[in-house]
Amino acid sequence: MHPDFEAYAAQGLEPARVILCQRDQYRLAAESGELSAEPSGALWYRTPDRSGMPVVGDWVAARIVGEAYAIVEHVLPRRTLFARRAAGKRDDRQPIAANIDLVFLVTGLDGDYNPRRLERYLALAAESGAQAVIVLNKSDLCDDVAARLAQTQAIAAGAPVIPCCTRTPGGLDALRVFLAPDRTIALLGSSGVGKSSIVNALLGADRLRTSEVRESDSRGRHTTTHRELIALPGGTSLIDTPGMRELQLWASEESIDSVFDEITALAADCRYGDCTHKSEPGCAVRDAVTPERLASYHKLQNEARWQETLVDPLAAQKRKRLWKAIHKAARKNRD
Repeated sequence: MHPDFEAYAAQGLEPARVILCQRDQYRLAAESGELSAEPSGALWYRTPDRSGMPVVGDWVAARIVGEAYAIVEHVLPRRTLFARRAAGKRDDRQPIAANIDLVFLVTGLDGDYNPRRLERYLALAAESGAQAVIVLNKSDLCDDVAARLAQTQAIAAGAPVIPCCTRTPGGLDALRVFLAPDRTIALLGSSGVGKSSIVNALLGADRLRTSEVRESDSRGRHTTTHRELIALPGGTSLIDTPGMRELQLWASEESIDSVFDEITALAADCRYGDCTHKSEPGCAVRDAVTPERLASYHKLQNEARWQETLVDPLAAQKRKRLWKAIHKAARKNRD
């Protein structure tokens, strides 16, 4: 039982976990069995921006109203939350999955491998509070796995990097060590990277539908169309999610700094304490980091600051005044 449920027990509610989410219809796992469910009107009223509505992995307090049917009255506090900025509404947060212990960030070792996309996923994982594991799937399609492994480890910020393959015997053994009772693992990545195939292989059954990717660009179709929590025999819960082609950032500058940890460390040796690592003389970062890696850092930081202007305009104005003073001081030093 969720530690915060006790307050709702006296109301005749039952604790349950969201195991499937399709729009505003849910499937819950409760002590009495699986339940179909929908949110109460009061829950809608309390969450006008929808960020507090149930998502897969949430623990909820539900009222049983019929045979195998319930109304979700409350969403219990989340330990972790993986979220992105909602498409079309840049100031809204869109939760993806909640109460995750590990995030498998899955990418394919084929034509769709993209280190810049991985950096974006790592920033969102850092913001979520869950531990990230980078999964390099389709190792059988890569001519030089060792080189890809080294390239990925260079940007992983300490996260484990695991090559794997669902088509060879023992190809997922390195992933199985992360499975443990009462642990929830979410699989995230773009379409066609093989998330559903990994879930099927770990489950030992073809539970989820899969499809082939296009040969021209290694892109896949959205085989998974909803988020679903699947229980493995050993007690691990896996959350499969639809592929995300466009991953709008919802992360703080601190989370981004934790992903680009070598830049943060090198910045201590910059000539100016508030160096932006763009054009200042005596910058220790520019000569030590690849242009692509530095450009990605600046891009994500700019997105985080832009998000701040939408969510907290007062904080953004304060930041603007601070940087205006910094730039004025830097010009004075040059003169």
